[in-house]
Amino acid sequence: MSAQLYLDDLYVGQKFVSGGHLIDEAQIIAYAKQFDPQVFHLDAEAAKNTFFQGLAASGWHTASLSMRLVTESIPLVDGVIGGGMEELAWPQPTRPGDILQVDSEIIEIIPSQSKPNRAMVRVLCHTRNQRGEVLQRFRPKMVVFKRPAA
Repeated sequence: MSAQLYLDDLYVGQKFVSGGHLIDEAQIIAYAKQFDPQVFHLDAEAAKNTFFQGLAASGWHTASLSMRLVTESIPLVDGVIGGGMEELAWPQPTRPGDILQVDSEIIEIIPSQSKPNRAMVRVLCHTRNQRGEVLQRFRPKMVVFKRPAA
């Protein structure tokens, strides 16, 4: 893992790229059984006759994996503390065999008016597959802290 980052280490335009995560049919079905039990997430054969025309991961599964990849690729010293989500979209489905990777860019840093030791950092993220296709687009806001005084 990279060095742990504080607010002082971040700047608008800074980019981060995660490692990859291979998603397979077993992962898609296991997640769906527990959290999103719909036929197009559970049964590859039955899914062929649905809107998705084949097995597709739940968008929430893609979001969960994306969160893991973000936390691994933006090594904030206090962790990725969510301050909200401004956008979350799934332009196309995640499929078995996709290798997910998240690219993130800091688009704004908003210093706190009431707590000078922190800021809200707005980030634009894209989860892509191995072909570079965007499977998820999201804009989280993260609470990030300054380096403590020595």
